[in-house]
Amino acid sequence: MRPADARWLEQYLAHLRVERGLSANTLRAYRRDLERYLRDLGREGVDLEAVTPDRISSWLRTLRSGADGGRPLAASSAARALAAIRGLHAFLDQEQDSRTGDPARAVPPPARPDRLPHPLSIAQVEALLAAAGRPGTGRLATERALRDRALLELLYGLGARISEAIGLDLDDLDLSSRTAVLHGKGDKQRAVPVGTYAAEAVEAYLTRARPALAARGRGTPALLLGIRGTRLTRQAAWQVVRTAAETAGITEEVSPHTLRHSFATHLLLGGADVRSVQELLGHASVTTTQLYTQVTVDSLREAHAGAHPRARDGA
Repeated sequence: MRPADARWLEQYLAHLRVERGLSANTLRAYRRDLERYLRDLGREGVDLEAVTPDRISSWLRTLRSGADGGRPLAASSAARALAAIRGLHAFLDQEQDSRTGDPARAVPPPARPDRLPHPLSIAQVEALLAAAGRPGTGRLATERALRDRALLELLYGLGARISEAIGLDLDDLDLSSRTAVLHGKGDKQRAVPVGTYAAEAVEAYLTRARPALAARGRGTPALLLGIRGTRLTRQAAWQVVRTAAETAGITEEVSPHTLRHSFATHLLLGGADVRSVQELLGHASVTTTQLYTQVTVDSLREAHAGAHPRARDGA
């Protein structure tokens, strides 16, 4: 990376931090994307102030394939990288007259494939939940197992995003009325019902585990706590899900969002209407929720083809 480009990068990131108030996680992602971009420009001797739209389009294709030796990125991650590049060039264009203006403005983001979610079966979910509740080894093994079971029951039982689950405070949960208030995207709140299994798992965690975890910290309203007594982090929650999947012998990739997908799909298969599922998931548009209806139609088609006498080949 050229020294001049490195200076522009630091000025832009400072602008995002101070003027735009971006989170530390977002700033880290932008830095990672932009450092990769500027390193590639430097290797090819391309001046940041003379980049063309074609050069940016070519780099995006490199991102998707990993031809630069880096990790290949999904379309969504490449689109994030393009957003970072657009911001950098727009900032550069504002601060001084570049020779090409903002070349990233004319570059379309990578097309995202319409991938259908792959939900777990009900049996797989039950195996995952059981695995999460089995104590492992190490400090506070029993307490961590109770917390892990509560986390997964909330992800699946409420259809919560990972940020919503770990963002729950004690006051957001009312076990007497079996309701929880989730804080979704854009600070939007929604009240959702808490099922029997989730309520029992949370109650067991609150009674038998959280006090020991809380004693290791300085006091926090967070519901789910880590080993240091502070709010459970996103990374730790992801690891809980991965470990439970491995313990349950589930070979396919399982993420916190997999449980949200499974929640929605199982509701629709059970007869819930799309509008109700939309409200439970906190989707702004029913179009997003309707993605799950295709999953249920495919599942029903398989059941129909295998069981109905007039659907079989040769009938």
